[in-house]
Amino acid sequence: MASPLLLFVLLPLLAPSLTSSLPIPLQSAFQQCLNNNSKNPVPFSKTLFSPAANSSVFTSVLSNPAQNLRYLLPSVPKPLLIFRPLRISHVQAAVICAGKLGFHFRVRSGGHDYEGLSYAAEIESPFLILDLSRFRKVDVDIASNTTWVQAGATVGEAYYRIAQKSPTHGFPAGLCTSLGIGGHITGGAYGSMMRKYGLGVDNVVDARIIDANGNLLNRRKMGEDVFWAIRGGAGGSFGVIVAWKLKLVTVPKTVTVFNVPRTLEQNATKLLYKWQQVAPLLNDELFIRVLILATPIANSTKRTVTTTYNALFLGNSNRLLKIMGSKFPELGLTKKDCVETSWIKSILFIAGIPATVAPEFLLQGKSFAAAGFFKAKSDFVKEPIPEKAIEGIWRRFLKEDFPLSIWNPFGGEMGRISESATPFPHRKGTLLMIQWLTASLDGNVSSARHMDWIRELYRYMAPYVSKSPRTAYVNYRDLDLGVNKKGNTSFSEANVWGRRYFKNNFGRLVKIKAKFDPHNLFRHEQSIPAVPV
Repeated sequence: MASPLLLFVLLPLLAPSLTSSLPIPLQSAFQQCLNNNSKNPVPFSKTLFSPAANSSVFTSVLSNPAQNLRYLLPSVPKPLLIFRPLRISHVQAAVICAGKLGFHFRVRSGGHDYEGLSYAAEIESPFLILDLSRFRKVDVDIASNTTWVQAGATVGEAYYRIAQKSPTHGFPAGLCTSLGIGGHITGGAYGSMMRKYGLGVDNVVDARIIDANGNLLNRRKMGEDVFWAIRGGAGGSFGVIVAWKLKLVTVPKTVTVFNVPRTLEQNATKLLYKWQQVAPLLNDELFIRVLILATPIANSTKRTVTTTYNALFLGNSNRLLKIMGSKFPELGLTKKDCVETSWIKSILFIAGIPATVAPEFLLQGKSFAAAGFFKAKSDFVKEPIPEKAIEGIWRRFLKEDFPLSIWNPFGGEMGRISESATPFPHRKGTLLMIQWLTASLDGNVSSARHMDWIRELYRYMAPYVSKSPRTAYVNYRDLDLGVNKKGNTSFSEANVWGRRYFKNNFGRLVKIKAKFDPHNLFRHEQSIPAVPV
């Protein structure tokens, strides 16, 4: 089945002849309103981009940080304007003006939203992108063990600046270094240190958010309910996050990483089954995830499935080898497999960036891998998936062009934090989280085939994953789970997808939303609705 976004192919906004004639009054009104409501002058030539003014520049600004090229296809409605503010007062003015003019907008920090919700709109047009990419300041204070990070900075930039100040400090967030920290933290922010220190949201101590009235609020002013909601309740629902205050964690000067690949011919099935039983119970300092790909067999036209055990250990290799020899000898880890390095260089290793690349690469704020056309889904697992079910996964992988799955172990600190401590509820009793993904090289040409493949795989896995509800990770956004209607969406309608992401925390999120943003200014296809519970 084709993407529902293709239904918008005939929308008037997509017609080039209308793009330059219809938007002018709204664009002019928006500019005038910005001037009237910003404390600082707004240099429009540097901050406002439209297809009418310069289509090539507009296209570059729209596409440069976007990671899912499905949402840049010609059939997908494009924003009327992109606004890249230079000052916080510009952001405040943009929120005020969007409310006054009824101008729908999306907020983008890094462009990694899996369903393109930060730069595409399925249910409303015209719309504006409020792009925070120029807010990239990282202010590290080792004395207080904290750092303020602006929303447009990537997690890689934050990691680099922390390590620059201290080789024994870090922060437990994402594995992909080009994630915009503004949106990443709102969904939970898991990473390779979560078994030791929890999620990114578990280590946030303050924030700065702009509400629907354009007010800039810190934790004290927004109140504890809103502060709870924005730490895991996902982005685009409560306001514009412009900065996070993060609590730093300690890391050893020397950490150990490794990659150990095992194919079907090397007993991958039994090894993965064993890993499920072991990985969530290992020392908190040890994180071993599994990357699963269909790969060619050397000197053959056939393919196999390769499972790569990708790990970070907060300690030296000698201690790691003792733990692995005792707890997971089946992997056959050797001294030669282990790489001792600094924490900041481990970030590059875990992200799959070659050792020849210097940590300064992180300051570029871009992904090492190219963007692509993809669709993803996610699952949480409570009981080990049986070997026969795993064999069914392999059969399906070998039928798809570019399948990928990433299995991340939980346990450790993740199991000691209450489900209601933050909106992210996947805690005690969760063995692992799985990401399912399919990618293509040709956009629309084979889109239906790839969509059918991942949806069939998802159906196949239903008996082996969490149930009632079958849960999902909100940062792996999946519109197949359900979407809001334009206008009013009832609680019962939104609860269908809301409980999948937030379980029993969804009701509290809706109550906070109804009080903090009663007119639903901040909205998208899966935003928290402002409705009675």
